[in-house]
Amino acid sequence: MMAAQYQVRLAGTGGQGAILAGILLAEAAIRDGKNVTQTQSYGPEARGGASRSEVVISDGEIYYPKVLQADITLCMSQEACDRYGGERSRSGLLILDSDHVSRAPTTMAVRVPLTSLAKQVTGREITANVVGLGVLVGLTGIVSREAMEEAVRARAPRGTAEMNLKALRAGFEAAERVRSGGA
Repeated sequence: MMAAQYQVRLAGTGGQGAILAGILLAEAAIRDGKNVTQTQSYGPEARGGASRSEVVISDGEIYYPKVLQADITLCMSQEACDRYGGERSRSGLLILDSDHVSRAPTTMAVRVPLTSLAKQVTGREITANVVGLGVLVGLTGIVSREAMEEAVRARAPRGTAEMNLKALRAGFEAAERVRSGGA
């Protein structure tokens, strides 16, 4: 029997927190007892350039640490979607921040206004990455909600844990609305 393995790509513009989101997801997977690799890359001009984080989560051994065809892709900017939105498996889930992404390589994408939700719930757009993680985890169950919350508590920048937990919960709630057919 093959071990369950998920390849996840989180992409955005430098400063949107795609790298931190990848670290948080990897931490949550470790807390759930899974095997994990996490890699990251930045565009030539970190803030403003494209950045991405790749996380491979598996119940068994991981033989290659990078994402070849993403099972789940979260794009937080149009540039990230243009670059990485099409690089996914046939049944791959594409989650888009509808505040920043208007064009997608498929009509099957899940569109959620991550930045607007972040601003509404925490007052800070910078928490959109954590809202996105909440949507991703809420839709896929790739890690447990408890592990995700623990990872945010442990890894969020000093003094921002409660704000980031609010953002995460807003993402979970948005995922519930998507599941039930609302947006």
